[in-house]
Amino acid sequence: MSSGVEADIVLDAAVVLTLGMNRVLGRGGDAAGRGAQALAALAAGRAEAREAALAEVRTHERALREVVERNARIAALAETRAKLGADVALPPPLRPGEESAQELTAWCAATDRLLDEAERRLSEHLAAQVTAQVFTAPAEGLRADTGRTPPPRRGDDAQRTLERIMARLLPDAAEAERRAVAEAARLLAAVGTAEEAEGVLHEVRLRIREANRRTEDARELARRRAAEREAAEQAEAERRYVLDSITAAFEDMGYEVQPGFETLTAGDGSVVLTKGAWPDHSVRMRVDGAARVEAAMVRERPAESEDDRRVDVEREREWCAAFEAARARLADGGIRSEVSWRVDPGVRELPVGGASRQTGGRSGQRERRRERPT
Repeated sequence: MSSGVEADIVLDAAVVLTLGMNRVLGRGGDAAGRGAQALAALAAGRAEAREAALAEVRTHERALREVVERNARIAALAETRAKLGADVALPPPLRPGEESAQELTAWCAATDRLLDEAERRLSEHLAAQVTAQVFTAPAEGLRADTGRTPPPRRGDDAQRTLERIMARLLPDAAEAERRAVAEAARLLAAVGTAEEAEGVLHEVRLRIREANRRTEDARELARRRAAEREAAEQAEAERRYVLDSITAAFEDMGYEVQPGFETLTAGDGSVVLTKGAWPDHSVRMRVDGAARVEAAMVRERPAESEDDRRVDVEREREWCAAFEAARARLADGGIRSEVSWRVDPGVRELPVGGASRQTGGRSGQRERRRERPT
């Protein structure tokens, strides 16, 4: 902004955690009440009560995230089950409601056991599928692959050994990985000696190890992407909370708050504050994420007289007082702010609105030297 004030913002932990929980729940619910208790204790200055409430919020938030992780694993295993055509039971996902943190944690522990068992059974199902294909391969196909007539099928021991090794393959391995393992396993049907069989099984083990490594890498990539989406959604929730709180604070003090028209996106954090008694003045405000707020008073037309400049100073003083009052209100809502720079009323002439739009950011270094540090 070309003149005015800039303040750094820090959200209270209760706000951050509550916003996260509300997103997980998809509604306000009990999570909002828990966060409100922590904020109320903060506003009342009850440090011990606040810490107790905040600890409860943290515990509940962690438990909710654990539930989200289990739900994601249930969905992934259900997809794998469908691809394999396996008849394997899976626990239903949990849609958190009014459960306590202890109840959520207990559900996660019980679900982990069920999911581990389901994953083991899916791996066994996949192993049985591939093994059956190996030992029932058409003779003509084997002749084409090996150039010689296949020997009689090996006994049950070879089949059981292969199936035991194949059970190590993670069930959600990609199709290409499963195919590579199966191609190595099919060679077992054409071997003639125990040494040849062991060589094939060794190759199968190596391919399973590589397939599992790639599968674990894919799982980790999916987790990272989910974490990135989570961080982006949390940042947007915090930005919206700050913007909505600022809007409500100034509306309560009699200001009209409208979306900013400096950019094409009305929801980007830019707003314009006006008052009925301000025919020639407005305040351009921008909320930069949830980390900074910048504001500047501007004129709608150039000042033409000393009387205009006197009114400018009065409006600036009124705005400065309103900004400090808004900061106090925001602090009660868990939004702390510290002014990093500002221009005192009357230090320089107010810019006209059009010029303000052209600057789009802080003043230059020469103007900064004239600003009073806080």
